[in-house]
Amino acid sequence: MSTKDGLRRLLTGRQLAMIGLGGAIGTGLFLGSGAAISLAGPGVIVAYAACALAAFVIAWALAEMVVVHPAAGSFGAVAQRYLGPLAGFVQRWTYAVIQVIAIGGEVVAAGIYVRFWWPQLPLWLPVVVFSLVLLAVNAAVVHFFGRVEYWLAMIKVVAIVVFVLLGLVLITVGLPRAPATGLANLTAHGGFLPGGLSGLFLALVFVLFSYFGTEAVAVTAAESENPRRDIPRAARRMVVRLVLFYLLAIAIVVTVVPWPELAQGGGLTSSPFVRVLAGAGAPAAATVINFVVLTAALSSANTNIYLTTRMLHSLALDGYAPRWFGRVSRAGVPVNSLALVAGGLALAAGLSVRQDSGAYLVLFGLSSFGALVVWILILLTHWRFRVLRRRAGEPDAPVRLWGAPVTSALVAVFLAAVLVSTAFIDRLDIAWRAGPPFFALLVVAYFAVRRYSVSAAHTESTSDSSLK
Repeated sequence: MSTKDGLRRLLTGRQLAMIGLGGAIGTGLFLGSGAAISLAGPGVIVAYAACALAAFVIAWALAEMVVVHPAAGSFGAVAQRYLGPLAGFVQRWTYAVIQVIAIGGEVVAAGIYVRFWWPQLPLWLPVVVFSLVLLAVNAAVVHFFGRVEYWLAMIKVVAIVVFVLLGLVLITVGLPRAPATGLANLTAHGGFLPGGLSGLFLALVFVLFSYFGTEAVAVTAAESENPRRDIPRAARRMVVRLVLFYLLAIAIVVTVVPWPELAQGGGLTSSPFVRVLAGAGAPAAATVINFVVLTAALSSANTNIYLTTRMLHSLALDGYAPRWFGRVSRAGVPVNSLALVAGGLALAAGLSVRQDSGAYLVLFGLSSFGALVVWILILLTHWRFRVLRRRAGEPDAPVRLWGAPVTSALVAVFLAAVLVSTAFIDRLDIAWRAGPPFFALLVVAYFAVRRYSVSAAHTESTSDSSLK
């Protein structure tokens, strides 16, 4: 079934849940968790729990809004409706740009993982190959995209489940090559919070990045077979699975291996997951985890390409992007929007040639500022959504965020505090050097686009009058 915007409602409920997981479970869990552990020690469990609550509020606020307004552009279109056109313009363009950056980072990361097996391979080669494959998948009918993403995400889910089960056995009864570890590592080496509350707060920054992508389910609303039924169900399943996977996996990591060893940093062989599998005597632990993080990076990039094209499609429909971006193929896919995404991937390939693996850190830092701002705007939109609907006497949405607007306000303050803290973290301070100028540029662009649109409309009206 096609929508009035040309998109097709072909995504099933189970595909929606996996798309959400695919967007959220990226390389941050498998590799980036080491940075958070170095700051908070075993107390990183608390950081993952706190950020899980924030992710739950975001997902449920989005579900409440998009079941009422399942339009192309998702939360960006809803922001325009309740916060005004400037907010809708800024939020959607910000999301599109940071997703292009994230795609480039994930594809470069995937190329790095391939070089784990073939070190002499030029990094640009796997970057180009993966980029072409992902663009082809997203150019096909959306149901095919959903099927590919379902199985890519499934690999990550199965890997985490196996890891959790193996870890529980190792903690409680031990394995043939490794005795039971017990719970001693949770309090040894400086206690549960060796870095104190300040270390815990700084760790929140890295942990929160692991949950970015939970908003992906909301973007699929315009192509869901039954958004009123499937979006809330997918959001609930996705958040529950994320919480279970993240909390259990991280708890097992810091219980099995002393946290100072996990915090040493480095490449893939220093990944907390590799350390646990190697300690358990699992053969070729690094090779197994490398395959998993490779699929994690590709899955995340695949989902982000989908999200970017839909945001650009929505901007084009509202006149905030060239109309060319709004055109869809016979399969109901906004293939023209893939051109900008392809440009971002080309940039990633160029960075991989000039900066090698350092390109990933540059791209990651630039996208962090925008991602936090997008989440804050989602919560502000939800607050306004509740206020205006209550004033108009409209019925409650089928799904409601518990405790709102108090819960959404508290999470918004929490996210703002995390955003400020990025200025004091090495390698993330680039977010503050790039973020404010970027948003200033977007505001200027909005008024320029609006002025051009008004001028064009006036010219067309004058022309019509003269013809009469």
